[in-house]
Amino acid sequence: MGKVLVANIGSTSFKFRLFDMPGEQLLAKGGAERIGASESPWKLEITGRAPVSGTTRFADYGAAIAHFESALKEGVIGSFRDLAAVGFKPVMAQGISGTQVLDDRVLAAMEALYTLFPAHNPPYVNAVRSFRQLYPELPCIGTFETAFYDRLPVESTRFPVPLDWQNRLGIRRYGFHGASHRYVTERLAEIKGRADLRLISCHLGGSSSICAVRHGYAVDSSWGMTPQSGLPQSNRVGDFDVFAALYLAKDLGLGLGEVEKQLSSNAGLKGMSGLPTGDVRDLVEAAAQGNENARTALAVFTNAIRGYIGRFLVTLNGADAIIFTAGIGENRTELRESVCANLDFCGLKLDAKLNAATHATETRISTPDSKIEVWVVPTNEEIVIARNAWAKLHGKL
Repeated sequence: MGKVLVANIGSTSFKFRLFDMPGEQLLAKGGAERIGASESPWKLEITGRAPVSGTTRFADYGAAIAHFESALKEGVIGSFRDLAAVGFKPVMAQGISGTQVLDDRVLAAMEALYTLFPAHNPPYVNAVRSFRQLYPELPCIGTFETAFYDRLPVESTRFPVPLDWQNRLGIRRYGFHGASHRYVTERLAEIKGRADLRLISCHLGGSSSICAVRHGYAVDSSWGMTPQSGLPQSNRVGDFDVFAALYLAKDLGLGLGEVEKQLSSNAGLKGMSGLPTGDVRDLVEAAAQGNENARTALAVFTNAIRGYIGRFLVTLNGADAIIFTAGIGENRTELRESVCANLDFCGLKLDAKLNAATHATETRISTPDSKIEVWVVPTNEEIVIARNAWAKLHGKL
C-alpha cells in the first residue's frame, strides 16, 4: 500500500489528485491557479469532507506544493515525504517516451524541446525540480503523452520531408493526450467485454485531438509533431500551411517571433471568432446572439473533427464506436450532434434524446440499431498516471 500524488502542471497552475494505491481510492484533489501573481485562488477537496478554498500569494510551484502539503497533514498524509511517488503527465522529451523516472537525464531531454513545447515543457521541468528540491528522496515518475503512440505504424508517423530530417533530426508525427485516449478506449473495452474493438476517440477540450485505436493500440492520430497541430485548439492554430507562415514572416514583415506568438496564443477558436477567449461556451453564446465569426469558428472546428473521423473510418475499415470525452466532448450536446450529423452512409444513428440528456456521464448516446455506437466516456487521465507510477515503482513497466 502507498499513496501516489498525481500532479497536473500548467504554465501558472498546479492541480493534483491523491490516490491510495493499488486500490485506487481517491483521497483528495485540489489545485492553485495564477501562481506567481499577487493573488492565487486555490481549492481543496478531501474525500468525505466539505471543500475549502481561498486566495493566497504563491511565488512559485514550491510555495503551492508546500501549502497543500500543510493542508493535507490533518488525517490524510503526514508529509509528502511519505508518498510512494509523485506522478506527472509531461508532454514529450527528445528521444524518450513511455513511463520514466524524471531524473536529470530525462529532464535534460525535455529541456532540449523547449522551442517545440514552450507552454508545456518548462512548467513541468520547473515543477519536477521543485518537488526534487523539497523532497530529494521522493521518486518523480512521468508518463509521457507520447507513450500511447509508441507503436504507431510508420505510415502514420512520416512527414513528406527529406528522409534525413526524420532519421537525423527526429522530424516526424507523434501523438499527445495519450493518457486520456488510453483511459477511455480501455474503459469502453471493459464495458463491452471485448479487446478487439475499432475505436475513434475524440478528446475535445481547450486542447483537442482524435485518435484511431485498433485492438487497444493507437494506429493514427490527428496530431503532427507538436500540440500546435491537428484540430483547431482554443488559442493555438492546429493544421496550417507552413508556407503561409513563411510568407507572413518574410514577405509581410511580421517576423518569425510575432508569427510564432500569434499562432500559439491568438489563433485557433479564439483567433477565428475574434473573441477574447477560445472557450467554446463563449463561442456558442456569441453565435446565438448573431456573431457570425463565432458561428464560423464552431463550424470550422466541427468540420475538422468530422474530417479526421472520416479519415479514421477508412484507416480502421469502419468502427465499432466513436467516443466523446474531455470538457467539450462530455458536455456540449450541440457539438456532438453536429459532428454525428449525416453519417447515415455508415449506419451511425444518434439518439437525440439521450444525447441532449447526457453531460459528463458514461452513456451510450446512439440508437440501438446504430451500426456504429456513440459513447460519452468521462476521461480520467490521473488514474492512468497513478497506475503507471505504481507499476514503475514495482518493476512492472
